[in-house]
Amino acid sequence: QVLILKGLKQEVSCLCPSPDGLHLAVGYEDGSIRIFSLLSGEVIVTFNGHKTAVTALRYDHLGGRLASGSKDTDVIVWDVINESGLYRLRGHKDAVTQVLFLKEKNLLVTSGKDTLVKWWDLDTQRCFKTLVGHRTEVWGMALISEEKRLITGSADSELRVWDITYIQEAKDPDEPESKKSKGSSPTAEENSEEDETLELDEHPEERLVKCSKVGSIMREGRDRVVTLATDRTGKILACHGTDAVLEVFSVLSEEEVQKKLEKKMKKAKKKAKQNSEEEPESSVELSLQERIQRVTNIRASSKIKSFDLILSPKGELKIVLLLQNNIIESYNLNLSAQVPQAVRASKITIGGHRSDVRTLAFSSDNIAILSAAAESVKIWNRSTLQCIRTMDCEYALCSLFVPGDRQVIVGTKTGKLQLYDLASGSLMETLSAHDGALWSIALSPDQRGFVTGGADKCVKFWEFELVKDESSAQKRLSMKHVRVLQLDEDVLCVRYSPNQKLLAVSLLDCTVKIFYIDTLKFFLSLYGHKLPVLCMDISYDGTLIATGSADRNVKIWGLDFGDCHRSLFAHDDSVMYLQFVAKSHLFFTAGKDSKIKQWDADKFEHIQTLEGHHQEVWCLALSPNGDYVVSASHDKSLRLWERTREPLVLEEEREMQREAEYEESVAKEEQPVVAGETQGETGLAGKKTIETIKAAEQIMEAIELYREEMAKLKEHKAICKAAGKEVPFPVNPILRAYGNITPSAYVLEVFKKVKSSELEESLLVLPFSYVPDLLRLFNEYIHLGSEVELLCRALLFLQTIHFGQITSNHMLVTVIENLKKTTISRVSEARDVLGFNMAGLQYLKREMEAKDEVAFFADATDRFEEKKRKRKKKEKMVLAVL
Repeated sequence: QVLILKGLKQEVSCLCPSPDGLHLAVGYEDGSIRIFSLLSGEVIVTFNGHKTAVTALRYDHLGGRLASGSKDTDVIVWDVINESGLYRLRGHKDAVTQVLFLKEKNLLVTSGKDTLVKWWDLDTQRCFKTLVGHRTEVWGMALISEEKRLITGSADSELRVWDITYIQEAKDPDEPESKKSKGSSPTAEENSEEDETLELDEHPEERLVKCSKVGSIMREGRDRVVTLATDRTGKILACHGTDAVLEVFSVLSEEEVQKKLEKKMKKAKKKAKQNSEEEPESSVELSLQERIQRVTNIRASSKIKSFDLILSPKGELKIVLLLQNNIIESYNLNLSAQVPQAVRASKITIGGHRSDVRTLAFSSDNIAILSAAAESVKIWNRSTLQCIRTMDCEYALCSLFVPGDRQVIVGTKTGKLQLYDLASGSLMETLSAHDGALWSIALSPDQRGFVTGGADKCVKFWEFELVKDESSAQKRLSMKHVRVLQLDEDVLCVRYSPNQKLLAVSLLDCTVKIFYIDTLKFFLSLYGHKLPVLCMDISYDGTLIATGSADRNVKIWGLDFGDCHRSLFAHDDSVMYLQFVAKSHLFFTAGKDSKIKQWDADKFEHIQTLEGHHQEVWCLALSPNGDYVVSASHDKSLRLWERTREPLVLEEEREMQREAEYEESVAKEEQPVVAGETQGETGLAGKKTIETIKAAEQIMEAIELYREEMAKLKEHKAICKAAGKEVPFPVNPILRAYGNITPSAYVLEVFKKVKSSELEESLLVLPFSYVPDLLRLFNEYIHLGSEVELLCRALLFLQTIHFGQITSNHMLVTVIENLKKTTISRVSEARDVLGFNMAGLQYLKREMEAKDEVAFFADATDRFEEKKRKRKKKEKMVLAVL
């Protein structure tokens, strides 16, 4: 492991490296995109534009633009250098699955779950072509053969291949026929679509595309395509479905196609001579299967989630597979071999489990954590977070550390109890405890035994005992069955009271029955839950019992009379686990809604929510000292939470919760209609967030301060005039903090601090009453030549959204006239400087290239001379031997 890029709490849904390999764009479940530097590991840029999960990301070949597709059906093109959104493209009716930039043309291709592939002209930001040849969702796309072919993968076993022909309208406006003859003949439907596009076209220089289906390549997999991709060179195409097989294809280059054609022609001529026929005309063509050849299939050890590949110059293909069971595998494939066979080079399996962790336990010294899943039991060191033991087991459902922390017991789905020794990591004993699943295990407070509950409607009591080991003379630990309590329903959970007088048993009939331990007589029945109680715990003093159910409620009961103190709506889905903090009436719950919550059983209050898991939380465990919580989830992660020393103020927690809810509501609001923006295919890239509202408020405050200061200055001048002498002017403390700058300079400082990606949305929130002052200030700034690019961008946007009000305001006519003059002159100055710098850089580049060429030739001559000397030396030695 080299680097960890730390994001926020949201789940990562998409990754895309930049072409230079220095940055990584990461799309998240909440619709945000962050760009990380791979050198420092820091976040450089954050983009907020999508409402839901980002599903596709792609850089253009220079790395200056980034296109993102989302579940909200929008595609947004971002300017990475300026750190801002360019525009939003609307057109898909379902989630976007793939976006591709074309290198030579300013075009974008997008595919979606709405079965459509759309072509966008980024100069005019409009969709000029839609491919409708798919019956099901389009899950993947790839461009091959120097972007002259498009391959699409959908929910069937057919990879459709499309020929791309670029139509240059400006070339032959008089010859529409010659244009149509290029490429394969499209269907009548496509022809009519193209005719329509040509008629609607206003710009004669616009590039359009003819796209016709030329055939299909059949995959061996029957299910949908999950990932379809090529390597950087475009020579290798690979795809996989929801199974464990990666299918690899080789795409022939133009030279290889020509060679094959020549061979075919020779064969055809030979045949014709043998059959004494006339020479065949040049009608020999390669089939699609010959142009795109199947290389091999790679079978991974589990289902594939994603892959990437690199073709080395020597012809060796390196493939990395990310598997569903938390393993990364690397394969090497020698393409020059007669029968290419994939060889597994390495795999990363360190640490985590291969399946969901269903049980957790803490050792009595708070240091070791036990986690058990369907295939293994692992022991982790809490302080180093390293896995120190891995032991094979059956499907584990419950577990505990034996007092002394040298052994662990695991209860399995088949009803077995497995005893492991931690020092050797070996299985010491297996007992068949229950006929069905062993759902729960609880250690007795006197630590001499434990109790188990299972699906066979039994609660069994066990004691620890020392027995003679057959292999050695020493004694070893064992488990002895003491007695059994037979019940009418499946047992889901069992818990001892701390004084070891009572046993609480949760049953499948939605009740919790409490029995005396010594006589096993019935004491209380707690009924009130609508669905079975999945988890429960008894407080340290034995006065309270808290039960968590599949009906999403937690009920707190008194253990003396079995009365329900309070019912709390705890989670948005089933409550999976519940445990009291040691020596307190606080308890934690884990739910299928991916949240962990802390509650107060005395005040019946929700204290805090721990967010971090992305899917159902199956279980959690509290350390005996109450300082740590470890949780396991369906997202394949174990998370460790630590109690901090800072006090928790409930009012602050409530305030933060309200803020989070407000932020969510802001993000879900409809975007405002912008004057001059067509509400069709394009729109603004950004979205309204708390940050954009705060930025707008800061601009408003700065303008308010500017107005107040200008009014004070006016008054001060009047006082000075009346007094006939200079009176000291009181400086605003904010301006003093900025180094005694002028009020107008302060407004510019605030304006510069607005993030580039949030500028347009902030100006959209800004009321028009502040715009006249802002325009006058812009005029002043541009005249001085400061921040010309930023101010021009803001100025043009303000004019777009407030065009009607600005033109109807006579006071602003002179301001706009002045802005027009100063802006044009300053922009042309900036362009001149850029042009001069570009010319200078190109000159330096030419100089360096010329020097490099001289050095290269000198180096080549030296090497040639060295080879000559070596050859002469070798010849002399051979002659001497002879």
